[in-house]
Amino acid sequence: MKKAFVLVNVELGSDDEVESELKKIQPGLGIYQVYGVYDLVVEIRAESDKELKDIIFSMIRSLKHVKSTLTLSVVE
Repeated sequence: MKKAFVLVNVELGSDDEVESELKKIQPGLGIYQVYGVYDLVVEIRAESDKELKDIIFSMIRSLKHVKSTLTLSVVE
């Protein structure tokens, strides 16, 4: 099982909307609103590196109002 944390920067005032869209991507996804440079921290679990990459690039980064992301892959 692969695990990563994705730090997400969104357009001002769109935190709740992006969080709602993220919840549709994968049930049980850990999503946390935070203060600082990034607005959301998303905890992702996937069966493979490819699945992890697909979730990040095809689903998260393509969402409306997402300005940037930073991915932290967990080393196991």
